[in-house]
Amino acid sequence: MSQARLLVVDDEPFNLEIIGEYFDGLGYALDSAGDGEAAWQLMTGGVAYDAIILDRMMPVLDGMALLHRIKADPRFSGIPVIMQTAAGDPEQVREGLAAGAHYYLVKPYERESLLTIVRGALGDADSRRQLQNRLAQHGDALKLLVSAEFHLRTLEEASTLAAFIAHGCQRPDAAVLGISELLVNAVEHGNLGISYGEKARLKREDRWLEEVQRRLALAAYRDKHVHVALVRDGEMLRLRVTDEGNGFDWRRYLDFDPARAFDPNGRGIALARMASFDSLTYEGCGNSVVATLKNA
Repeated sequence: MSQARLLVVDDEPFNLEIIGEYFDGLGYALDSAGDGEAAWQLMTGGVAYDAIILDRMMPVLDGMALLHRIKADPRFSGIPVIMQTAAGDPEQVREGLAAGAHYYLVKPYERESLLTIVRGALGDADSRRQLQNRLAQHGDALKLLVSAEFHLRTLEEASTLAAFIAHGCQRPDAAVLGISELLVNAVEHGNLGISYGEKARLKREDRWLEEVQRRLALAAYRDKHVHVALVRDGEMLRLRVTDEGNGFDWRRYLDFDPARAFDPNGRGIALARMASFDSLTYEGCGNSVVATLKNA
């Protein structure tokens, strides 16, 4: 990835200075703004940002108002927004995440926490761009499909299949993110047995992908596959994803949980359920999930 450009929005000059020091020498380009309106002027003035670090409480235009404006504008809605604020009430955290914040940091926080979250946000955004770029590669053949079954085992295969299936959905850009989330979860958590806590640690150490590749090569996991069944039923597509793992307590992840707001993972299922699918139902021990989407 080329040099990432970040926009830091905070009405306290001291906070802007500290964040600038956090990123000094790491190869990032930083711009700053003292309120939401000034940040919006920079964004609409032609500067392209890869991520935004946004204070919640500011004059003129506060962080929540700017976040809503960003997510409502197709030009900027894909930019990950990291909120950093002293407002750490659980309901405020939930509000920020539901409005589209990628992460939520409560001041004071450690330098490494911010750097880890920014790296994760940039990586996730790059993955989304790659998924969306693949949507243009599949023509209209999926509209002819009645039913199909697929087997996959790697993250690359999950990405390819997510893009293929999403092309037959009414909202492919939204669908591809949710489908990818289900397939990646089935690979990493299901077949490879990477727990929530392990993934959080690996993300903080920037070693998650390395560990996924390591486990895929081990004999214990080499023959495990994710099974995907796709059925067209009238106006709907029904997608069933089944892994060969032991399942998990899926009930904890269907909604945003403020207790996990500061972890670098754990929001994907709730975001997919809210933004990508018409329905999402886990079955049995949690190693099988059925999602429905409107077809194209």
